Amino acid sequence: MRLVLDTDPQILTVRRYGAGEIEVAGQILRAPCILSPARLIADWAVSTAAELDEAALAQLLALRPAVLLIGSDAPGAGVASAGSTLRRSVESRGVSLELMSLGAACRTYNVLAQERREVVAGLFP
Repeated sequence: MRLVLDTDPQILTVRRYGAGEIEVAGQILRAPCILSPARLIADWAVSTAAELDEAALAQLLALRPAVLLIGSDAPGAGVASAGSTLRRSVESRGVSLELMSLGAACRTYNVLAQERREVVAGLFP
C-alpha cells in the first residue's frame, strides 16, 4: 500500500509497504530495520520479531523514544511471545510499547512522527 501524506521532508516516514518490503527515504528495505524521525538503521541484527530480547531492543531504546512500535505480520511475532518480563522492562523506562501488524505500525509511526512525537519503530517487512 502506498502512503501519501503532506509531510515534512526533514522527517523520515514510510512511503510504501507491502509484499515483504517497505520504502523509506527512497530505499527499498526487505530486512528488519529501525526507524525514527531522524534516523534509519537498515542493518538491525534481528531476523524475526520472535527473536526480540533486551539486547535487540537496546538499539531502539538508545534512540530515546516515548513510544516504541514493533510491526510484523509474522504469526506469534513480537514481544508478546517473549513474555511479560520484556514488556515490563521496556515500560519501566517510561516507554509505551505497542505491537501491531506491519501496516498498522507504518501508519501509526507516520502519524506520530509528523506530530513530532518521540517515536521509534522496529519494522519486520
